[in-house]
Amino acid sequence: MAAGHAPVLSTRALNRATMARQLLLRRTAVPVKEAVSRLVGLQAQNTRPPYFQLFSRLESFDPASLSALMESREVVRIVTLRSTLHTHTAEDALTLRPLVQPARDRELNMFRGGLTGVDLDRLASLARELVEERPRTMRELREGLLPHWPKADPRALAVAARCRLPLVQVTPRGLWGRSGQVALTTAEHWLDSPARPAASPDTAVLRYLGAFGPASVKDMQMWAGLTRMREVFERLRPQLVTFRDESGVELFDLPDAPRPDPGTPAPPRFLPEFDNVLLGHADRTRVIPPAYKGRNGVGNQSYGTVLADGFLAALWRLDEAGDAATVTVQALGGLDRARREEITQEAADLLTVMSRASVHDIRFGTFADFGD
Repeated sequence: MAAGHAPVLSTRALNRATMARQLLLRRTAVPVKEAVSRLVGLQAQNTRPPYFQLFSRLESFDPASLSALMESREVVRIVTLRSTLHTHTAEDALTLRPLVQPARDRELNMFRGGLTGVDLDRLASLARELVEERPRTMRELREGLLPHWPKADPRALAVAARCRLPLVQVTPRGLWGRSGQVALTTAEHWLDSPARPAASPDTAVLRYLGAFGPASVKDMQMWAGLTRMREVFERLRPQLVTFRDESGVELFDLPDAPRPDPGTPAPPRFLPEFDNVLLGHADRTRVIPPAYKGRNGVGNQSYGTVLADGFLAALWRLDEAGDAATVTVQALGGLDRARREEITQEAADLLTVMSRASVHDIRFGTFADFGD
């Protein structure tokens, strides 16, 4: 069907479709590893967000279950989509990382000035030897590579190694309640697996639509950090359905993917900073109202976000001191009494599952009111 004649999906319709794909309309009883795969990874720039992402999506989630998968090396922390850290299944770590290599090459180009005279193939080989001998910090990588190119920028050498090799953060980094400094080795070494071919672009598009659709070509490119994906969508067009958004942009989707009624209830959900549902589209109005664009942070600090009725409605943070834990909610607009009660209950559930403190408090106000 030509884009001009495709059905129009309202912003609310797109919201509910995305909420359904993201397991945010109702918590789902699927295994943690399956959820990580279905969502095509969890944004993991910080160590705690993947746990909060799963809490908001899965029934009876226990943070120890994700830690156990990390310790058994069934999931890992690795730089992939948009050149940012994600928690992925081992299979995705091995196949998505080479797919997004063009983005890592673009990142590397930013450091070329500090790499004059450096043989990047030799650098990658030397770096592999270093990190497969034992996991290394970025400082140790710099110190191990600098003697070979003493005139190079030390930071650029370590960045080049990170861009050329599929480096994972080894445990205990990222474990619930433990963590540790960042130490790196190759995905192949950590997972005891040979290198895998890159996931096909076709498969990546289909998986993206399953987790974030309906979506445009630009949406998918933004999510993955890739360019020139139009030809992939055109190749897949015969097996996809198309829609338009209210601005006339063509959207693609899987024929049998859920597209709930726009009136379907969407309970409040507490999401951590940088949750992919907020970053998975070029046009983010399906989740972020235009009036709140750029409001999911204060100054240079990014906070968690509260979805109410499926849309960004507030910021939140968790403060823990001794045996006390406080969730502070800062509304971005007006919240009626019923909505505040729903958010309060969700915050209480979050504290019960995600904090070890026995004394809980939930407050509404601005973060400055509470000693930010």
